Amino acid sequence: MGIQPFFFSVFLLLFHSTAAAPVGVCYGIVADNLPPASNAVKLLKSNGISNIRLFNTDPDTLKPFSGTGIQLMIGVPNEVLPSLATGTVNTSLDWLQSNILAYVPSDQVRYIAVGNEVFLKDPFYTPYVLPSIVSLYQALQILGLADKIKLSSPHAASVLSSSSPPSTGTFDPYIRAVMIPYLQFLEDHELPFLLNVYPYISYINDKEHIPLEYALFGSGTKVQDGGLTYTNLFDASIDAFSWAMEREGFGGVTVVVAETGWPRAGGEAATPENALAYNGNVTSRALKSVGTPKRPGVGVEVYVFDLFDENLKSGDEYEKHFGIFEHDGAKAYDISFN
Repeated sequence: MGIQPFFFSVFLLLFHSTAAAPVGVCYGIVADNLPPASNAVKLLKSNGISNIRLFNTDPDTLKPFSGTGIQLMIGVPNEVLPSLATGTVNTSLDWLQSNILAYVPSDQVRYIAVGNEVFLKDPFYTPYVLPSIVSLYQALQILGLADKIKLSSPHAASVLSSSSPPSTGTFDPYIRAVMIPYLQFLEDHELPFLLNVYPYISYINDKEHIPLEYALFGSGTKVQDGGLTYTNLFDASIDAFSWAMEREGFGGVTVVVAETGWPRAGGEAATPENALAYNGNVTSRALKSVGTPKRPGVGVEVYVFDLFDENLKSGDEYEKHFGIFEHDGAKAYDISFN
């Protein structure tokens, strides 16, 4: 006996609503002591990690992923944006084919992250973000891939001028002129808003107002925002962006966390235990589709930073110590991705 269309549709709706949100890992390579990429791929597969974010198109890193089935978010470096934005569609087409599709099949490319934290943090490239995305989208249309490969640009939490409580979420007025057309493009083409969010950094910069347990998914702190109750900074940060987009008329745009993590050394509260508490909760909540107070039951896709420590990273010492795995493949702490 066949399934009636109505009941089949209900089944699909229920299945979709309870399906685990994808969980990935960021694979940074700013280091001189990393194992070969082929070893990293074996490590990922042995740990059931099927989604990876790469920050550039380094061929030696990309090639070993070919044919593995691992889904990729691949970054377009900021410095490439001017040539894509000011060139023709053929410029973007050539770039895609030469830098990505020459090394991995298109069915493994889930996202292309166009630039990284450009608005406010790297403002020289701000005018080039949306034109680059438009040009790459047109190139993907020519290739018949525009509905399969999603384009977006990861943003830092600092693009909000207000975020606490989350319902006050507002984009910085300085970037509103570029943010609104960017959001319009995302909405028009059903593309996600990519967000890099680090409660660790928020905590160390404002310990007077942010309890450590609130940053680490502890149970002792609750923040009331109208009828919504927040028990952790991760949820509050995501919902602040949802509110900010809703305030501008783009409430239907979904948030994907393209980068988040907690360091295990190199700074205050940077320990393996705290890294496990944070990253473990982030991954388990995605796998269980917990969602956020504003969007309960809607799992948030996340990419945890970082696969390995990166000893050549600049900035504060803790930035070198986000690695989930040691270079020999051993886990730095007992986290599960499935």
